[in-house]
Amino acid sequence: MRALLVVNPAATTTSARTRDVLIHALASEMKLEVVTTEYRGHARDLGRQAGESDDIELVVALGGDGTVNEVVNGLLHNGPDPDRLPRLAVVPGGSTNVFARALGLPNDAVEATGALLDALREDRERAIGLGLAAGTPGTEDEAVPSRWFTFCAGLGFDAGVIGRVEQQRERGKRSTHALYLRQVARQFLDEPHRRHGTITLERPGQDPVTDLVMSIICNTSPWTFLGNRPVYASPKASFDTGLDVLALNRMSTGAVARYATQLLTSSPERGPHGKHALSLHDLTDFTLHSKAPLPLQMDGDHLGLRTSVTFTGVRRALRVIV
Repeated sequence: MRALLVVNPAATTTSARTRDVLIHALASEMKLEVVTTEYRGHARDLGRQAGESDDIELVVALGGDGTVNEVVNGLLHNGPDPDRLPRLAVVPGGSTNVFARALGLPNDAVEATGALLDALREDRERAIGLGLAAGTPGTEDEAVPSRWFTFCAGLGFDAGVIGRVEQQRERGKRSTHALYLRQVARQFLDEPHRRHGTITLERPGQDPVTDLVMSIICNTSPWTFLGNRPVYASPKASFDTGLDVLALNRMSTGAVARYATQLLTSSPERGPHGKHALSLHDLTDFTLHSKAPLPLQMDGDHLGLRTSVTFTGVRRALRVIV
């Protein structure tokens, strides 16, 4: 088997020595080409080249969720074709690794490599669904390029938090759960639309849902992790179904405290709920419009401000080694 290993040298939880061990372990089982990313978007370019090649059968992403997202967007540059495209494997190297953990992989890079090699020997794989976000036709965002996401997206509050975290990391701060929690508090205090929601959700054949303050789109569950604790925004979300949505139409201090507590105590059986929470399951197509530009994130990557985004759940988009 010919495989491409895409290595993010800035992955926060792997050292150069660990990466060398992992590379040697993988190279003992396959014909391995190793490429270290050198710039933002490099993993996407490598994924596209692999997807357009005739002989690469497997692409392994060694890094965090951002690296995985780039590789996936490269592989699917010309659209999903699971029977033709190389399979994807992931060795977690980031601070959270939601996608890898949602697939059931160990969060330790060495253990995950062992699990990957076992899966390859036993030919274990699955075809998973992915989310696709694009600028809505007929709006000022229609020219925005479409982008795939593997586990979540968000328009509004949570994307604002991620934007703040990225600013702190650019200033040299380490990506920790404490950093995220501090930025959640600051985003809440500075949130200009928490009393009057600007988001409208539209879906075919249904009345629009208006005045939403924040929206989280999940392609799998859990939504994220706080250390080893899984957090379930949409417990029914799955790689085998369409997209799930959790939206809030109120963000008063009391409402935020209530829903934050529900998130922290969430489980595979129960997520946030109440009269100000909207939960939708297994959606194929829907659009979020906002009266004011709001931040957008996908797989934990802040993508700037948007006023209208159309989401599509695509089943069986890519084969992954599990």
